[in-house]
Amino acid sequence: MKALATWCVRHRLIVVLLWLAALVGATFLSASIGTAYSNSFSLPNTESTQALSLLESAAPSVAGDREQIAFHTTGGALVTDPSVEASINTMLAKVKQVPHVSVIASPYGPGGSTQVSGNGTTGFATVTFNRQSQNISTTLAKQFVATAQTAQGANLQVAVAGQVAESADKQSFGGSGLGIILVGIVLLLVFGSVFAMALPLVSALASLGTAIGVIGLLSHLLKMPQFSTELILLIGLGVGVDYALFIVTRHRQGLIAGTDVESSIVTAVNTSGRAVLFAGIIVCIALLGMFALGVSFLYGLAIAAAIGVSFTMIAALTLLPAFLSFIGPRVLSRKQKKGLAANGPRVIGASTKGFWPRWADFIRERPVLPALVALIVVVLIALPFFSLRLGSSDQGNDPTGTTTRQAYDLLATGFGPGFNGPLLLVTENTGQGNTQALDQLAAAVKRQPNVAKVVTPVSLPEKNGKTVSLITVYPQSSPQAAAITDLIDHLRQQTIPAAVANSGVQVYVGGNTAIFVDFARVLTSKLPLFIGLVVVLSFLLLAMVFRSIIIPLTAAVMNLLSIGAAFGVLVAVFQWGWLGSVLQVNRPGPIEAFLPVMMFAILFGLSMDYEVFLISRIQEEWLSTGDNRTAVRNGLAATGKTITAAALIMILVFGSFILGGVRVIKEFGLGLAGGILIDAVLIRMAIVPALMFLFGKNNWWFPGWLDRILPHVSVDPELPEKSGGPENPSGPAAPAEPEPVPV
Repeated sequence: MKALATWCVRHRLIVVLLWLAALVGATFLSASIGTAYSNSFSLPNTESTQALSLLESAAPSVAGDREQIAFHTTGGALVTDPSVEASINTMLAKVKQVPHVSVIASPYGPGGSTQVSGNGTTGFATVTFNRQSQNISTTLAKQFVATAQTAQGANLQVAVAGQVAESADKQSFGGSGLGIILVGIVLLLVFGSVFAMALPLVSALASLGTAIGVIGLLSHLLKMPQFSTELILLIGLGVGVDYALFIVTRHRQGLIAGTDVESSIVTAVNTSGRAVLFAGIIVCIALLGMFALGVSFLYGLAIAAAIGVSFTMIAALTLLPAFLSFIGPRVLSRKQKKGLAANGPRVIGASTKGFWPRWADFIRERPVLPALVALIVVVLIALPFFSLRLGSSDQGNDPTGTTTRQAYDLLATGFGPGFNGPLLLVTENTGQGNTQALDQLAAAVKRQPNVAKVVTPVSLPEKNGKTVSLITVYPQSSPQAAAITDLIDHLRQQTIPAAVANSGVQVYVGGNTAIFVDFARVLTSKLPLFIGLVVVLSFLLLAMVFRSIIIPLTAAVMNLLSIGAAFGVLVAVFQWGWLGSVLQVNRPGPIEAFLPVMMFAILFGLSMDYEVFLISRIQEEWLSTGDNRTAVRNGLAATGKTITAAALIMILVFGSFILGGVRVIKEFGLGLAGGILIDAVLIRMAIVPALMFLFGKNNWWFPGWLDRILPHVSVDPELPEKSGGPENPSGPAAPAEPEPVPV
């Protein structure tokens, strides 16, 4: 790290030019070649996937995405009026010409009367594509929606529901621009210098711009979701600014202590830069841990996020030192320059003046009280977590001005909310009596609670000598309701087996609603493996870095607690509806199925960031003094302001995404902002230091057999030279008293 920092300082122009070339090159290539983002994913060994595969093999023309064009008349007109019928039929004829539209079920065709509401003012047409929504471009989706809306007139409202229509909506992913402005204001207040404020932002934005270009190119090789770019901005902006903030802060402390510019930069990278490196590695480990889930949809997302974090980390260790060497002492505020000139050098952290030194003294004298109060608050916030329900929010949560939300409301009012998420029963006949068995099945399903309508079975072309049929079931409940999951389970486990027993008919429950239910089940079943893998790997890494058992164990437990509190906030707001009107949450509903995986990976990694920055400074003091109380006190006093400022930056960046109109992005923004607030303020600044005071020198106990097994890696640049560190009384950094537990 010392050699790297020295080279970057002495070859600063080359470093800046290399980063500029990387940014311009990646952006230019990505713009020239284009991107190939895809939201496709597969769920092997699930019934909904089997239903889809059977449809695709037997009748590709009806196996694609299904959209519903809803229309509503006003001013006394009815859907069945000749003028309205003519307008809608003309529109449907145009829709039939849209590429990849294969089948249209019109309310004016045979059996279409059931597609008109009882009062005659609302109707819908079902449009089936010959491919899934993720394989339909945004341009084509917009063409489809625009064509459907050509029928709209003075007394006729037209809206479109479905996955294709949703991709055509102009959706806002948040106020990232506002977030950057707020971050700049916070940095200016913290540093008091325009140069010090600008450097973290420039470093983060340069690395993120490069990362986005690289990921755009990789999208041709890997399946990456379309919101990968937004996610990288969400994570990378906060992480990148934080990493740069810690290095700049340490550099300023070196200048205030009287060190020359080059030596101060090198020391900052050789100390805080090591913490940045290890923190970034932990974040990447947490993100790449999603490979353990075995869901291909998350692979590209994990790689994209890890690349974004890696680039911001590398920029903080290379580009930032180059910038710092260019501006020299101007990184200090005017007040700091005057104080340095008037009073001479001073060491940050040993002072008794200021809030954080006083707070550190307070915790040192009364560690139980702040730890207990903070723990009670965190537990209370986390309690709603035990009511967590995973699923997929329906389009009734979309912004009110979107066509999908308008169509949802029209269908829910005219027919019931269940018409927004039909279930597809795909049957495969291997014996005789197919028609009779299907009729019995349709009748049995129709009698079930929470079923509003069952469409007459439709026979599809034979496949391998087997007859394939399709039965459409409209539930009474909305697609996101818990009752839908119960209905699907009841159909699969009881109704269908009883109805088709001994008939040779195999039935699979599919459709988008069933796919999302299965998706939630798959992720939930593999979540313990994912969490265990990430926790164990991070525990081992922290154990290698700090040569301690208690420190990584405490970090793991505290991280899980802060993540539980973050989900408690999400459940209270999005599932229970608390403060829903304030945060513009339209309707209470389930938490998105993949959110726990993504949020756990991100929050666990970011929580470890603060842990590494705090403990690395405490360890530095411990190696210098050998006194645990002094080390914890001085480490907290020196890093408290920086960690809380970094947390505030994260909160502003993540919080700005709450301003977006998309529910899942709101969930990400609120969950991450709430988790960071709880973790940085209550856990890292109160519970962790209090526990370290209570544990005393046991914090640094490390079994000899484990010390021999694990590699020696350190955040502190001096540790490898100290014959084993503080456990060895003969080393230069030995504490004044022997360890209470023999090693």
